[in-house]
Amino acid sequence: MTQFVKNTLLVAALMATAVGAQAAVSAEEAAKLKTSLTPMGAEKAGNKEGTIPPWEGGATKAPAGYKSGDPRPDLFPGEKPTLTINAKNMAQYADKLSDGVQALMKKYPDFHIEVYPTHRTAAAPQSVYDNTFKNATRAKTIEGGYGMEGAFGGVPFPIPHDGYEAIWNERTAWRGGNITLPMRVWVVTADGRRAMASGGTQTLSQPFYAKDGSLEKFDGYYSLGKFVANAPGSKAGEAILALDGVSDAAPRGLWQYLVGQRRVRKAPSVAYDTPDSVTSGIGLFDEAFTLFGPIDKHELKLVGKKEMYIPYNNNRAAAAKVEDLVTPNTLNPAQVRWELHRVWEVEATLAAGKRHVVPKRKYYIDEDSWQTALFDGWDAKGQLWRTNFALMLTAPDVPVVSNFVLWGGYDLQNSSYYLNMASNELPKQYEIVPPIPRNFFSAESLANEGAR
Repeated sequence: MTQFVKNTLLVAALMATAVGAQAAVSAEEAAKLKTSLTPMGAEKAGNKEGTIPPWEGGATKAPAGYKSGDPRPDLFPGEKPTLTINAKNMAQYADKLSDGVQALMKKYPDFHIEVYPTHRTAAAPQSVYDNTFKNATRAKTIEGGYGMEGAFGGVPFPIPHDGYEAIWNERTAWRGGNITLPMRVWVVTADGRRAMASGGTQTLSQPFYAKDGSLEKFDGYYSLGKFVANAPGSKAGEAILALDGVSDAAPRGLWQYLVGQRRVRKAPSVAYDTPDSVTSGIGLFDEAFTLFGPIDKHELKLVGKKEMYIPYNNNRAAAAKVEDLVTPNTLNPAQVRWELHRVWEVEATLAAGKRHVVPKRKYYIDEDSWQTALFDGWDAKGQLWRTNFALMLTAPDVPVVSNFVLWGGYDLQNSSYYLNMASNELPKQYEIVPPIPRNFFSAESLANEGAR
């Protein structure tokens, strides 16, 4: 081997190490999580204008008489909007609006956002805070940033250095541990017709936050999910199972039960830019839950932090009647609460040699909860195509602020949209349940639940 080749291989190895194994922060940096930063890594102080208040612990007290799983009440029922932004005045606030929100305002003259006082309600159990502090000095990304190690039970990278770390924070964000959601998916076509695309029960488990777990016991699977459809009749009995891991050592597992075939089969196509059958193809599978599965077809850049108007504290929308919320063209602006929050902006651009129908995306991740509130997508011609949202439910009984209820997206080119994980008018909403046996998330269990 010539010296030139040796030097080339050495440089390549060093570059791979720099990209694929980002070092954890120093103990001095981590100490900020107990002073100027919240336990999750957000800025504890408010902004200088006073329009974003300081974080003071979040919402952690359940309303009197509340029972687990019941619809969460509006925490701020007496508040009124302080600002309305529409196509006429949006230029004045453009620096705090996503491209997608501005596009909706231009496309639909009646669309607007109603901005309310900001409340930093995001919170988590003390164990999540304690593990976040530990993760800060031990977690690192691997596999070119698309994997990670050294993290368990808390935010992996509370002081992120790059887009890969920020996205790992989003993918493993605290959402309650073990959750069941009876839900329905609504789609609205260009002519304004509303229809239920799917209905059923979604069960989610976060082994990453197992109460009896530890970094040493963690097997690498951070999320387990099972969806079983019961409506409409043509889909009743269909089921999807997804197991997501933090690295190649915990490879992704996907299975699907189709009633017509009466068997469980592996479903590798339930990923990336495959049209999502649960949303009648309006959404893509990797847009589910705002971020579903690997996104290794894109390179990730941490643009920075900014103030932005995002949907937040939307308990009222989550309890609204479907006909009052899911209206022609867009969700009813009068039902959706927007607030000013600081978000991390992550830009995803198509990686060399990869293919994806959405080659560019921008994610806006709430600094307090590490969950995506909005993201936009552009097509191969550079035209804005998709704008997605999560209405962010606040559940102080857990405590958690979650983007797994009322998320969806608009197709700006064909004028359709969908709303997923809607528990509106259903008896249960976002129920935290005891630890779920691991065999519940197996192909055998999927066959038993899906059969009819």
